[in-house]
Amino acid sequence: MALPYKPFWQTKTLEEMTREEWESLCDGCARCCLQKLEDEDTGEVYYTDLVCHYLDERKCQCTIYETRSEKVPNCVWLKPEHIPQFHWLPNSCAYRLIAEGKDLPLWHPLITGSQEGVYLAGISVRDRVIPDNSVPEEDWEEHVINWVE
Repeated sequence: MALPYKPFWQTKTLEEMTREEWESLCDGCARCCLQKLEDEDTGEVYYTDLVCHYLDERKCQCTIYETRSEKVPNCVWLKPEHIPQFHWLPNSCAYRLIAEGKDLPLWHPLITGSQEGVYLAGISVRDRVIPDNSVPEEDWEEHVINWVE
């Protein structure tokens, strides 16, 4: 059944979205909260199973969202002006998908009306991560994963 209108993510660019629309694109997977390692020679990004210790793993939400850039200076705050840098985001990320001219996946909360689809689709980090402050940084390479594309 076709919708009588096109949803905002199909009619607006990321730059044209309101803050509310922008924020609603986040599917709550928390993959962006995973610690990443970058190969200095190739620029390739490797995800680890280590997640920011401020993440509530059950809800996949930041516990300090409004002050995250103060408490975690290297926390990436996604903004429309950063679109050219979105290559490091997972292939499933709505911000990356929209930037690449693609549509949202069927499990996305804006499609299903539920956050549970993200978990059921195996996209969420829930039950798959370790707090980053429980592993010395020199051991992070041992935590590289392959379940994020």
